[in-house]
Amino acid sequence: MTRPAVPVLMYHSVNARPSQATRRLAVRPDTFARQMGLLAERGFTPVTVSDLLAGNDPPPAKPVVITFDDGYADFHANALPVLSELKFPATLFVTTGWLADAGPDGAGRPPGRTLTWAQVREAADHGIEIGGHSHSHPELDQVPGTALFEELTRNKGLLEDRLGRPVRTMAYPYGYSSARVRRAAREVGYESACAVANRLPRDEDALALPRLTVRWAMGLGTFAKVVEGRDVARTYAFDRMLTKGYAVVRRLRSTARAMGAGP
Repeated sequence: MTRPAVPVLMYHSVNARPSQATRRLAVRPDTFARQMGLLAERGFTPVTVSDLLAGNDPPPAKPVVITFDDGYADFHANALPVLSELKFPATLFVTTGWLADAGPDGAGRPPGRTLTWAQVREAADHGIEIGGHSHSHPELDQVPGTALFEELTRNKGLLEDRLGRPVRTMAYPYGYSSARVRRAAREVGYESACAVANRLPRDEDALALPRLTVRWAMGLGTFAKVVEGRDVARTYAFDRMLTKGYAVVRRLRSTARAMGAGP
């Protein structure tokens, strides 16, 4: 199916003093506010991931998708007020085992302060689409079959039970997926899923939607070019080179484990 070349932006933490672990993928609150202001000034129409893929006719003027991964507490403190003021929808991908009050469902160790369930519900009530991001944030393409389904179904089930609404989209932790992971996502009921890839969408599976990373070092001029679809390949050339190189390393590790020679 041919899809429009709509920029899908990927954020993580919106924090002036992010943790060391999240700094590279964080943006300052004032930077985020200026970026959202630029979208408004230039006539962009933010839509959720699910709305983008719904194929509404006629399509909105200059659509853009704003997404957030992991579920950091600063989304509620610093991003949600800006989005609410501008009446911008967005999609928030939540790692359920990382939530601050996950309790007995807690899993893994988040690299920064995370949202509470009440804050996730508040975000949903303010027009934010809530999506899945696995339960414990593993590299899903390295997780065996039964455990993979547990990661996906537990995450989706908890979100739907706590929010009282269907969860139709997800994002792969670290952007890693495979044909097996995408099949599993479809089987548990996801209609769409986001990767990273750092390019604009082309003709591809709804379960492999590419996104553009927004990070600390991105200036407003570069941000403007990216959302307008200009210089995207040049802007992300280094990222894509690293991704390809690391993909080779991960395949070798996976092969070594399968042969019983890995750690």
